[in-house]
Amino acid sequence: MSKMEQAAVSYVFHRNLHQTLPNVVKGEGSFLFDQAGKRYLDACGGAAVSCLGHNVPSVTAAITKQLSEMAYAHSGFFTNDPAEELASYLVKNAPCGFGKGRAMFLGSGSEAMEASLKLVRQYHLERGDHQREVIIAREMSYHGNSLGALATGGHPERRKPYAPLLMDVERIATCYTYRLKNDDETMTAYGQRAAQVLEEKICEIGPEKVAAFVVEPVSGATLGSVPPAEGYFQKIRQICDKYGVLLVADEVMCGMGRTGSLYALEQEEVAPDIITVAKGLGAGFQPISAVLANENVINTISLGSGTLWNGHTYMSHAVACAGALEVLNVIERDQLLDQVNKQGLALEQGFKTYFADKEYCGDIRGRGLFWTIELVSDRQNKTPFPASWSLAAKIKKAAQAKGLLCYPSSGCVDGVNGDHVLLAPPYTVTDEELTMALDILRSSIEDCLGQENAH
Repeated sequence: MSKMEQAAVSYVFHRNLHQTLPNVVKGEGSFLFDQAGKRYLDACGGAAVSCLGHNVPSVTAAITKQLSEMAYAHSGFFTNDPAEELASYLVKNAPCGFGKGRAMFLGSGSEAMEASLKLVRQYHLERGDHQREVIIAREMSYHGNSLGALATGGHPERRKPYAPLLMDVERIATCYTYRLKNDDETMTAYGQRAAQVLEEKICEIGPEKVAAFVVEPVSGATLGSVPPAEGYFQKIRQICDKYGVLLVADEVMCGMGRTGSLYALEQEEVAPDIITVAKGLGAGFQPISAVLANENVINTISLGSGTLWNGHTYMSHAVACAGALEVLNVIERDQLLDQVNKQGLALEQGFKTYFADKEYCGDIRGRGLFWTIELVSDRQNKTPFPASWSLAAKIKKAAQAKGLLCYPSSGCVDGVNGDHVLLAPPYTVTDEELTMALDILRSSIEDCLGQENAH
């Protein structure tokens, strides 16, 4: 084998072993650049991760400074300033009613969900509620890719290969206005009806057995940025309080400013018992996630064993926490939540201008800088395109070839059928970049549909 041939061989276990990926070598603002010099507008942040864009000097400086002082010390022996300061910031800015909670720091959204599930169980055991072991989640949800998180998620195709390994989780229908609200129903009435299903499920199982309800405040990649109906979460909170069920808000994708407020659920004027955050927390500069537990959960454990039963090697990693703390400082200092709301309105209007009159546009939905178009073959009947077309995958490939990174996904109707495309650009995105993204997205969608219809 020649040296050139050896250089072309990859020993990375890529997601697709039959695909050759371009080699990314540089990031600057809203753009990534590959080895050949091609520029890509990162309009999805990978998976809503790169909320500040790429190459932010102050974040790099914070990480470098911490590295020069101390990189790692086990959390069983020490605490560190970045972890303490980051926890203080997150808890003090938590939704009203969260109280004097605490935060733990891990490495990914999946880890955060695993830790939150264990924390739910510990809370009930500390209270003597040994029967409370049932988790309720929503259909077509996504909560991570480790076994507990995957079991909690409700996407059938993602779960299918691992089904024998997954714990049992009860499910209710998601709050999905476009497909589940009746035509003669108001948004408020639908929100109440969608929430009431949770109470029915709790009573069906037996309230004494239900530990928690796990929910995305704004649905992520599986459904494509579906916001809740008006009043939905107020009713959910009331039901959880009535039956002693913990409310776990999975804000891994929609939190940390993505939907226009630091925590997505604060816009619903509801405080959950446990919150998971990741992605935008570290903005891609370091792997990090967090689990926040409210005052009630913390007090229960403090009066019981006084210890956290679940630990990880890289908890409270000082470098990751230092980077995340500076990400939050940048968001606050540069008033980027205001920018998210301003540019979010521009992105919403852009979606409507570019797509609202298209026959293939079924729904446009989102909040903040988190917007989706759902694609249909028949607008009146909301009929999805054939799953055999693999439309989402083809749109992703076509858009990347044109210099746009977007987040198409399939299965939003039933886990198999239904295609949508999600955009989650940086909080610093410009008007020109939004126009560029929408131009390329529209041409990519229409090119792919044209090719399929020509067959």
